[in-house]
Amino acid sequence: MSFLMLKAYLKLIQFGFYLAQGDFETVYNAVRSYPVGKTPASPGSVERICAAVDMACIWYWREVLCLQRSAATACLLKKFGVSAQLVIGAQQMPFNAHAWVEVDGRVVNDKPYTPERYAVLDRC
Repeated sequence: MSFLMLKAYLKLIQFGFYLAQGDFETVYNAVRSYPVGKTPASPGSVERICAAVDMACIWYWREVLCLQRSAATACLLKKFGVSAQLVIGAQQMPFNAHAWVEVDGRVVNDKPYTPERYAVLDRC
């Protein structure tokens, strides 16, 4: 778990740096172009990786944004052979934007009803 948590922490730093500079495009392109690993994911990989990102968020020195957390989660999942999608959505009233990760159409790093609350703007 500690190896995965370290990887997650480093991804949070990477994406936090881009977002602190207002560089959404780099975050978006990094996730979109991140290759899915050739080795098939082992059983329980999704849960272990999501738990590692959650733990890294606890130790992160600032509040972690949903986009930062979801970008890190999607890239780690892809690295370990899981075809994950970062989903960006918004609700109109009151306006609120949100990001989460899905694997095979199932939300893996947020509440399962999240897609019902937001109109999907993009998937990458």
